[in-house]
Amino acid sequence: MNQPVYLDYNATTPVDPLVADVIEPCLREHFGNPSSTHIYGRNAHRVVEHAREQVAKLIGAQAGEIVFTGCATEANNLAIRGAARALGDRGRHLITSAVEHPAVEQPFKRLAEAGWEVSVIPVDNYGRVDVDRLSDALRDETVLISIMHANNEVGTIQPVEEIAAITRPRGILLHTDAAQSAGKIPVSVDDLGVDLLTLAGHKFYATKGVGVLYVRRGTAIQPALVGAGHEAGLRPGTENVPAIAGLGEAARIAYEHQAGHEQQLRLLRDQLHTRLADAIPGLILNGHPEHRLPNTLNLSFPGVDGRKLLAFADSEVAASVGSACHEGDQAVSGVLGAMGIEVDRARSAVRLSLGTPTTHAEIERVAKALILAWQAIKN
Repeated sequence: MNQPVYLDYNATTPVDPLVADVIEPCLREHFGNPSSTHIYGRNAHRVVEHAREQVAKLIGAQAGEIVFTGCATEANNLAIRGAARALGDRGRHLITSAVEHPAVEQPFKRLAEAGWEVSVIPVDNYGRVDVDRLSDALRDETVLISIMHANNEVGTIQPVEEIAAITRPRGILLHTDAAQSAGKIPVSVDDLGVDLLTLAGHKFYATKGVGVLYVRRGTAIQPALVGAGHEAGLRPGTENVPAIAGLGEAARIAYEHQAGHEQQLRLLRDQLHTRLADAIPGLILNGHPEHRLPNTLNLSFPGVDGRKLLAFADSEVAASVGSACHEGDQAVSGVLGAMGIEVDRARSAVRLSLGTPTTHAEIERVAKALILAWQAIKN
């Protein structure tokens, strides 16, 4: 029996076979502690530092600015809580957006509970942050802003460069969660103008359980955990050598093939959108029509519930109605709500996110299945 077509790459990606090939020797041979000074430790250390260079190259950073973490959630917490605490004597006003992932939203909530002031900037009906509103929210005591690079539900790309142009002259730290954008579109820390940037290994064909925080040299930040001096003292704990090696290889692949993958993903995404729109009157795109990820298609199917649609077609397609972190929640997506989308349209939304293994034949299979499911439920 054929497996359903996987179109939930924004939730997680399969491990690239080349990544698995790099990981395997680390499980069997390079098992030493990277902090040990003997040959086994030195070999493991070389593996970690090679991966650090590969990740740095992907985002245009220096190797010494790369901090390996256990996941992107940890990296986001380290960036936001670590920077806020380091700068608490200078100011206690923070800014974020209304469409952030819980891994960013929740650290800000905890800081607000601890006495920091947090301004949440609204987005327009495409899910883009209003830069003028953000500029108006700045204060003398503003020390940190965190705005995601690309939204995980609708794919909208945020104007991070425009925000940096406002914050950098004022000396305000800028963090972006690039977990969804890395490997799909170009991500350059200098072009974006950020001081802190988060990556997630499992979003671009590495394993789960490994993430990255880019920390620009000279950035004020305190560790979230205490212990030994691993990762420049910012992330104590023996490094996960196999996962880090895999992340490095995934970064190499993304760097070398990003342009081709981006073009192919956009072609397949638009092929799927066209097929569905031709057959389903009233189909609505959620998110920005241009400034969005090349692999992400968030659509509202008129007159049906998105979860029911996917359940009806689950033998043919594996997708979601939004973030995997909220998938069990029956409430309407907070992202779509922040965009001002009415409840019925939000309930009918489905997120279809493609990956580099996706084929034209799979797109045709998914289109047919979703059209038939929509027609069956409507009738």
